[in-house]
Amino acid sequence: MQETNYLASIRRWLGRLLLVLLVLLLFCAAAGFIYENISEARDRRFNPMPGRLVDVGGRKMHIHCTGAGSPTVILESGLGDSYVSWRQVQPEIAKFAHVCSYDRAGLGYSDPVSEPRTSKVIAQELQQLLRAAGVNRPYILVGHSMGGYDVRFYAKLYPTEVAGMVLVDASHPDQDNRFPPELKTMQGAWRRDAELLAFATPFGVPRFLGMCDPDAHVRAADCNWNTAREGVAELKAFPESAAQTASTGSLGNLPLAVLSHDPDKPSSEMPPELAKSVNLEWEKMQEEMAHLSTRGTQTIARNSAHYIQNDRPDVVINAVHNIVDETRSNSATNFSNH
Repeated sequence: MQETNYLASIRRWLGRLLLVLLVLLLFCAAAGFIYENISEARDRRFNPMPGRLVDVGGRKMHIHCTGAGSPTVILESGLGDSYVSWRQVQPEIAKFAHVCSYDRAGLGYSDPVSEPRTSKVIAQELQQLLRAAGVNRPYILVGHSMGGYDVRFYAKLYPTEVAGMVLVDASHPDQDNRFPPELKTMQGAWRRDAELLAFATPFGVPRFLGMCDPDAHVRAADCNWNTAREGVAELKAFPESAAQTASTGSLGNLPLAVLSHDPDKPSSEMPPELAKSVNLEWEKMQEEMAHLSTRGTQTIARNSAHYIQNDRPDVVINAVHNIVDETRSNSATNFSNH
């Protein structure tokens, strides 16, 4: 009987302990949620977004256009990146062209949507945004990393609107099949990390741990739940986006510049030997993409890793300038022939 009373006492004690822990967990979650929302609001209040929000089918999308002239340069960010990934190059491009950066649905300042985050959907949404914002054609499309898929699919859907293209260390649609198998294991871990980050963001964990960018403007755009969730959605849709891009075929004689990172600057997130083999295959695929057009060129951005627009903004600016000049020269020739 005494043993029964003792066990019952232990169960009551454990039940109370679990209840206390649950209350503490709920309190911490609520406190983190409040902390995150106040911090986001403060960042955005003191670091207002440039550009404007445009109504696109009942939701808001953020677009930031500067400069003047024709054609218009459209900057398409990489996987999970907002418009801020172009902040070093856009002001310089604006000196010689009309240039727009924007936030895909769910990223930065744009409202989230329920549609799958594939390159086909993204290209269609971009076209809707440009129409709603009144951005004049033709366009020179500049795509970084996964953004290369998006701009290539845009050119397939709307070929008469595209006057040129710049691929900035862009993804290749066959890369998952050509990279070493060991990389798939690492990619699985990266995806789980991204999912965990998205889960923790509403409760302020990444912000509390100092994982958000120290730059207030970048933090205001990127350190929020919608952006973290959108990054995971784009990551999950990556194989389908690759398959869609593989179907786009040749770019014909479209002016094309392919910019590739320095072969001597492989990713630091991989073991050296794996990074070396991945880099060798990446170089081959970058060269192949330069042959998508009969007027394609390739430039190696020395001393630059994957984010060429950050490490060597001058290379991106010069490439865009060259494509703009070539497009304007073609337009002048066509006009004189008529």
